[in-house]
Amino acid sequence: MPLSALVPVAVSVLALAAPPAHPPAAGLVLSLTDAGGRVSTVRLECHPDGGDHPDPAGACATLTTVDGDFDRIRDAGAVCPMIYSPVTARAGGHWRGRPVVYARTYDNKCAAGARSGGVFQF
Repeated sequence: MPLSALVPVAVSVLALAAPPAHPPAAGLVLSLTDAGGRVSTVRLECHPDGGDHPDPAGACATLTTVDGDFDRIRDAGAVCPMIYSPVTARAGGHWRGRPVVYARTYDNKCAAGARSGGVFQF
């Protein structure tokens, strides 16, 4: 069998081995800005979960329960120190085809993580 006859077979086998890449159903950039202007930023992708968020599975699970509506996230109930050191949490991107623009100021970084169900815990 000539080598040229094997090329279509090899291409077919490779196509079966690599599943098609699907873009995530949600892609968000999350940031925390402290009173001194320092910014921490992470990427979060959901369905499939990924990005450089420290807990993408947990953050995506939280957002999935509220269909990406940050205002509906329930407080995780963590006990945070009563130290006023405000941080502004921001989210931008898309959730299942809908644009996401969110901003809220929390009393401190711990409160941002707890009140967002872990989404802003980074």
